[in-house]
Amino acid sequence: VIRYLILAVLLLVWGSTAAQIPVEWMVGNKKSSIDLMFFRFVKDRDKQPSRVLFFSRARATVDYKMTSTSNLPTFGLTEAISYNPRNWKGFAPVAVVQVFNRGLFPKAGMQYAHTGKQLTVFSWLVVETMKDPDIDYFLLMRYTPALSPKLKLFTQLEAVNSFPTRAGASFGFTQRMRLGLMQQQFQYGLAADLTQQGNRSFQASTNLGGFLRVEL
Repeated sequence: VIRYLILAVLLLVWGSTAAQIPVEWMVGNKKSSIDLMFFRFVKDRDKQPSRVLFFSRARATVDYKMTSTSNLPTFGLTEAISYNPRNWKGFAPVAVVQVFNRGLFPKAGMQYAHTGKQLTVFSWLVVETMKDPDIDYFLLMRYTPALSPKLKLFTQLEAVNSFPTRAGASFGFTQRMRLGLMQQQFQYGLAADLTQQGNRSFQASTNLGGFLRVEL
């Protein structure tokens, strides 16, 4: 499942960008996951970045307690596109399509993107274009200051939050933290994935381990 998911995303994005694609492998005490995620401006006819920003993510997770009927692998595929006017200072309307184990979900909303030499911030607030929609807030912050000419600190915080509009439906909150080192196209270190799901009472899960991230 994981290798076919990776192949599908690679074929999808290869034509829109010639840059490297980052792949992360996280091994925790409860689950293992593989994650391809990037966002880049699509190049125009002159091979220069245009105002169109493309976001792509493919993620698959395997639970060590998996059986033939429970704790089955999960996968998610997210594709988003936005047009970023220069005078909007990083804000832009965004259209999102997500595919999970439970189905397909088109969404629309507003996005913010900032990419610097050390600090990256990417975020959106979107709502499903369906009946009884969920409202999603996504935030990715990455800070990579230099420690030496060939070594950088790698820190990343990610938050994925889902707020239902239907009474009694479950809220979903996920936080993923990475702390390590960056050497050229490699990043590695400690990882923590935290999830909470429920309504009046919440079920929480913590997955602690390490990660290796490489740009292929």
